[in-house]
Amino acid sequence: MSLLERLNKNMVQAMKNKEKDKLMTIRMLKSSLQNEAFKLGKQELSEEEELTVLSREMKQRKDSLQEFENAGRDDLVEKLRMEITYVEAYLPKQLSEEELTTIVKETIAETGASTKAEMGRVMAAIMPKVKGKADGSLVNKLVQQHLS
Repeated sequence: MSLLERLNKNMVQAMKNKEKDKLMTIRMLKSSLQNEAFKLGKQELSEEEELTVLSREMKQRKDSLQEFENAGRDDLVEKLRMEITYVEAYLPKQLSEEELTTIVKETIAETGASTKAEMGRVMAAIMPKVKGKADGSLVNKLVQQHLS
């Protein structure tokens, strides 16, 4: 079942269950996917393109969450936390920090990088491997740790 089909099915279920927040989040995700397909001039997105859109949506919500927490907007913080859990349901299982550390070490060995100046090359090699399965800021932090 494609992601859009899952979203449509879950949207109907959220309507039946009168889950307004979930319904709103699903509609936003569906809209983002359709906008991306339109922007790329495609009828349907590939799985990788769908993952890119979902990752972008998750990153936006996490960034907003951080901003609202800093501003003391507890009303919006709770709403965003709920949205994040709904978006996570459509993303692949996230890698643990140990699994991520292993991938970082392997990629550093593959690229032969040894200094922080070569970090861009390492990040370019790692990100396709962990796309949608790990937060980019965590990957960045681990790469910096292992290149110092």
